[in-house]
This record gives sequence, C-alpha cells and structure tokens, in this order.
Amino acid sequence: MYQNLNVSKSGYYQWCVWKKATNRIARESLMNRISELFYLRHKQMAGSPLITQDLHDSPEYQRVHRSRVAALMKEMGLRCRIQKKFVVTTDSDHKKPIAENLLNREFNPKRPTAYVVGDITYLRVGSHWEYLSVFIDLYSRKVVGWDLSRRLTADSTCQAFGKFLYRYNKPHGVLVHSDRGAQYATEQFRALLTDTRAIQSMSRKGNCWDNAVAESFFHTLKTRLIYHKKYRTTEELNKDLYWYIEIYYNRIRKHSANSWLTPDEKERKYYEQEQVA
Repeated sequence: MYQNLNVSKSGYYQWCVWKKATNRIARESLMNRISELFYLRHKQMAGSPLITQDLHDSPEYQRVHRSRVAALMKEMGLRCRIQKKFVVTTDSDHKKPIAENLLNREFNPKRPTAYVVGDITYLRVGSHWEYLSVFIDLYSRKVVGWDLSRRLTADSTCQAFGKFLYRYNKPHGVLVHSDRGAQYATEQFRALLTDTRAIQSMSRKGNCWDNAVAESFFHTLKTRLIYHKKYRTTEELNKDLYWYIEIYYNRIRKHSANSWLTPDEKERKYYEQEQVA
C-alpha cells in the first residue's frame, strides 16, 4: 500500500509514531482540562454529565462524549463527592391557615419570577443548629433570596423573601409555593405576600414531591458541600453559603433543567429575547 501511495517505508513508520504522540498529547490535554474543571471550577462537586457540558464550551472539546469523560474520570480517580443522607425538617403540626396546592408540580413556568418556591433546612455549626431559608425561581432554578438564622422563625423566612423582592424590584402576582411549615403560615409572612399581591400555594401534607425543586437544591447543597465540612462558627458557614449560592450555583453550575445553562444564563437569555421582541 505504501508503495502504491508513493510513501516511503520510513515515512509511514514516522507517521505512526507521530500519530501516537499526537493522540497521547490530546488525551493528556483532555485529562488536564477535566482535572481543572473538577477541582478548580466545581470543587469536586461534579460528575461526568456536568463536566462534559463544561467541556463542550470549548471548540476543541465539543465532540467529546460523556462516556469518554466518565471513563477518564474513573481512570483518574475523580469521583463526585456525595453522601446519601437527608432529613425532612418540616414542622406542619400547627393550626395556622393552609393554602391550596396551586402549583400542582408545574415546575416549568414560561418566564422568570412567575413561580417561586421556598423551603428551610437545618445546618450544624459547632454544637448548635443554623436554619437556612431559601426561595428559588422555577424558571431559571436560580436562588433569588436566602437567609441564615440561629432561630427557626418567620423573621428569617421574611428576610429571604424580602431579598427576592428587592432583587427584582417587588414583582407583583408571583405564585409562592412552600411546604406547610409554620413559618409560611404566619400572619407576618402572609402580610408580606399580600403587599405584593403574591399568590400562596402549599404542598399536600407529607408529600415532599410537591416541593421537589427546593428539596433537590438542599440535597445537593448538603451532600456536595455541607456534609464534608465541620463548621465551628456561623461566619464560616455564611461565607461558604455565599460562595456556593451566589457564585457557584447561580453563575457557574450548569443545570440540566435549563438545557445545561446556568441559572444566570437562563434568566439573562430570557430578558435578551424580550428586548429583541
């Protein structure tokens, strides 16, 4: 064949060596990029699907398949840190008013700030608990308001919701969904909803799937970050939460529900399209 193609024998073998060297260099380059994304971008909190989507942002890696990324990550010993550990914390044993489940698991609205879901979870700091209250926009999956408090009261829930209102210039008519926790049924929180003509919705009793998006966020936060650290002070926890929520989760971490866009990108694309229209 090399005679018919007018290629010298030495030239053919030199090409074979060059091809192997090129493949080896390309493979090492890909592995280095995977390692950078895994350790520097995601702080060991991403698996092969998310790493693959990040690789596709670079033209040279757009054809890399997830199966190859998974195989290389396994070879490199890169495994997304996760612990299967989750506790339900809702206190619904109260006699305050309960709202109807208007959301009814419609988790994909057509615009931002149409549907917002809220939830609260416990986080250990030293010998005491801190309580994290969040509100998540269902359109972009963005955390639009959050608050950390030493006490499990409606004050923290109102603070978190107030931050959402401030960030989006008090949008009116938002559907606000939560579980049946006492904090969401207080007069204080209901008055805040009434002030912006928000519509309240609550999950059915004992049905965590009615608020699956918020539950999923807490599960990811805990199993990827919180359970791998021992916090001694509230300041340490608050600093990590700010980084995870405002920087990593909202701006860096691609979300499968957003067609692998970050929450910020999904929201920004919507408003850009609105301006064009």
